[in-house]
Amino acid sequence: MTRHFLRDDDLSPAQQTRVLDLALAMKKRPYDALDNPGPLAGPRTVAMIFDKQTLRTQASFAAGIAELGGHPMLVDGTLAGIGVRESVEDVARVLGRQASIIVWRTFAQSRLDAMAEHSGVPVVNALTDDFHPCQLLADLLTIREHKGDLPGLTVAFVGDGACNMGNSWLLAGATAGLHVRISSPEGYAPDAAMVEAAATIAAGTGGSAVLEADPHAAVAGADVVVTDTWISMGKEDEAAERAHVFGPYSLTSALFAEAKPDAIAMHCLPAYRGKEIDAAVIDGPRSVVWDEAENRRHAQKAVLTWLLEEDPDE
Repeated sequence: MTRHFLRDDDLSPAQQTRVLDLALAMKKRPYDALDNPGPLAGPRTVAMIFDKQTLRTQASFAAGIAELGGHPMLVDGTLAGIGVRESVEDVARVLGRQASIIVWRTFAQSRLDAMAEHSGVPVVNALTDDFHPCQLLADLLTIREHKGDLPGLTVAFVGDGACNMGNSWLLAGATAGLHVRISSPEGYAPDAAMVEAAATIAAGTGGSAVLEADPHAAVAGADVVVTDTWISMGKEDEAAERAHVFGPYSLTSALFAEAKPDAIAMHCLPAYRGKEIDAAVIDGPRSVVWDEAENRRHAQKAVLTWLLEEDPDE
């Protein structure tokens, strides 16, 4: 059975831990696969499709695939006209015969699901409107590096909770046994079904997933404080309104000071200093955003390896 990584809860707690362990090992010895053939040796081809703007996703996947001994094949989503010129299903059947894995950064989650259903090879979610699971693996890897074991740590996400990062923090954080607090203005919280799904996972891992409208209460005593841009791709026409609504949820130096003294600040980038985060925070000594950006590569290498090498029953 072909295995895919389409959303954060595609990994069980044990599988998530295995992928993070593998990512840590690969970060220590990033070029091992070039001397000791890995799962992409041959080289095997990985198709990378980008329908949305990208920097870290394209750079980290291309570098990681090459380090695994594979060949990154860039497919221009605009030129391919996926879903317009050709159906997602037909594109999936074509690419599944040209590549060993398909990595897709697109809009609707349903497009990714259709690709996975018809490709015959593993499909990886490189970002959709609903989830950003590769980013979360990189974030969890970064927290492990700076904080040690994940279970029991408290993470506060402040800002737009009704976005892919809010959803992914709920699911991946609960899977890791974290206590996740999502703090958003009224009307911008994650969907109730997503919170319920995270709570169900957390019941088995010892974590928790809660909504906390007050950003000060959410950040108080947190080990990790996370934010993201208020203007997600496709929301540019709402910029003025969002700046007003989200103002109280900006990760200022004052708000960050309410977390633990050794708390770390995270942002998946791109960041807009003076809006969702103060320059003093993102450029300060407790910011780990550049580690996050690097760790996309290592986490994604681990996912690609896991998809091709691990026993699907484990």
